[in-house]
Amino acid sequence: MAGGRQAGGRGTPRLDEGWTAIHAGIADLLTGPVVFGGRSAGARVACRTAGPLGATAVLCLAFPLHPPGKPDKSRAHELTGVDVPVLVVQGDSDAFGGPAEVQGALGDHRAQVVAVRGDHALKADPSAVRSAVTTWLAALA
Repeated sequence: MAGGRQAGGRGTPRLDEGWTAIHAGIADLLTGPVVFGGRSAGARVACRTAGPLGATAVLCLAFPLHPPGKPDKSRAHELTGVDVPVLVVQGDSDAFGGPAEVQGALGDHRAQVVAVRGDHALKADPSAVRSAVTTWLAALA
């Protein structure tokens, strides 16, 4: 977004580089556990960088499991590659993969998936999103 464009599939290395640079710039200010999080492409970045940057947990809002209509192009490996607690808050009509599809792709991975009403934008029920996140964060503490 900083470059005036939305993130795209080819931009993932640049997104990770940007996130890593931001983290490096604020690392001295961080005290205690750090939860990485993001929505959509940002959730993917949070998953990919959690291990290398030492996050204690990852929050994924509307994780794009696959491009719409292309379930064969799964990104589940980005979720299952995370070795810290993960919460995925997913709209029940998300074209990028619904909650049951995300849960199924996780297999026995310990990530928690919470379904909320709505699509990939997660705008239909913000109180449900807020409740899922605050409950999970409280349980982490």
